[in-house]
Amino acid sequence: MKKDLKANLKTNWALFTIFFKAGTFTFAGGLAMMPVIQHDLVDKYKLMSNEDFLEYATLAQTLPGAVALNCASFVGRHVAGTFGMIIAGLGSTISAFAFMILATILLKFIPQEGPVAGAFRGIQIASSAFILSAAFTLGKHNLKNFFGVILMLSSFVLVLFAHVSAPIVVLAAGIAGYLYQQITTGRSRKEIG
Repeated sequence: MKKDLKANLKTNWALFTIFFKAGTFTFAGGLAMMPVIQHDLVDKYKLMSNEDFLEYATLAQTLPGAVALNCASFVGRHVAGTFGMIIAGLGSTISAFAFMILATILLKFIPQEGPVAGAFRGIQIASSAFILSAAFTLGKHNLKNFFGVILMLSSFVLVLFAHVSAPIVVLAAGIAGYLYQQITTGRSRKEIG
């Protein structure tokens, strides 16, 4: 019993630490956090498989709300149940909450030009690399056939060039995926029967 409690505490502490670190030191939002979270969860602490993480990371992207909190909730629940979900969610949001309060208070004192503004521009640029890395990782995991590639390219074109709202593209992609699944499942049944 004491051994289980110690193992649970260790797991929950690891969840809190992983998501706190990602929430504190990763700029540009949830996608930028994914490579950091993935490395710690899968490689460093070995709390879940890479396949499971990528499934939850993909699911976190598709639901409304903060991607980091969605991912923390899914991963925490998978690894350590409801308490793990709460701990991971707290870890992912507490530093952002504290930084936003501090930034709001200090905003009028921070120079809008000069070295500080330059530092923030540099951080924004570096954050693009994290987002691109996460996009490639999720793409490799999710693009398993020609249909996936066509759907991804279509969504990209619709959002970037046609300026279609992202929720509409997500809904349309969901419908397309459903129809594709129905068609391929129907074909498989005919071949078997």
